[in-house]
Amino acid sequence: MKDRTTIEGRDGAFGAYIARPKTLPAPAVVVLHEVFGVNADIRKTCDELVQQGFIAVAPDLFWRQEPGVDLNVTSEADWQHGLRLYGAYDRDEGARDIKDTVEAVRRLPECDGKVAVLGYCLGGLMVFLTAVRCHGVDAAVAYHGGDTEKYLGEVDGLNAPLLMHLAEEDEFISKAAQVEIKAALAKRPNATVYSYPAQNHAFSRHGGAHYNAEAATLAHQRTYDFLNQQLR
Repeated sequence: MKDRTTIEGRDGAFGAYIARPKTLPAPAVVVLHEVFGVNADIRKTCDELVQQGFIAVAPDLFWRQEPGVDLNVTSEADWQHGLRLYGAYDRDEGARDIKDTVEAVRRLPECDGKVAVLGYCLGGLMVFLTAVRCHGVDAAVAYHGGDTEKYLGEVDGLNAPLLMHLAEEDEFISKAAQVEIKAALAKRPNATVYSYPAQNHAFSRHGGAHYNAEAATLAHQRTYDFLNQQLR
């Protein structure tokens, strides 16, 4: 299928959704999913990036546990399924998978050599881990990455320009954790943090319970401006 590709990682092969703009070659964005896998929301995010002129590739982060996860954000059963996968996910293995994905995408003939990572929730955390552990990333964008505060000891490894979006009323990232994250990133000249008042976790998720069009539009425009600045 033209919207699917395979990443040959060091630990095995795994699938990814891929979408391409009309004008090629182009810079690429590796999109990292939430606990719901490469679902309709993530595919739509990729398609929106294509409209901005980027190649978008969303790898299957859960391939070791259950390849092809595609969960519905409005289903309670799917939520519980996703949370079980999240709890068993090995973040260190995942960071290696993402590094392999970045390197594979950079080698695509349609890619101009520039690659960013962008992620939400679990994917937002993995963006941070990739940005501090993988020096082959040209830019990084994290939306409400849960547990990021647990890895701030690695912040000195941040090499790529990083843009982070935090929701002030995030039910999964405490206000204390947000203070820690902001303080750690304030010391890094290549990091920018935007905070969204009165917003809950996943305020930009298509069809999500806490979707807020105004905040989502603002966050996405900031993201597109940042990616254009760093990748073009």
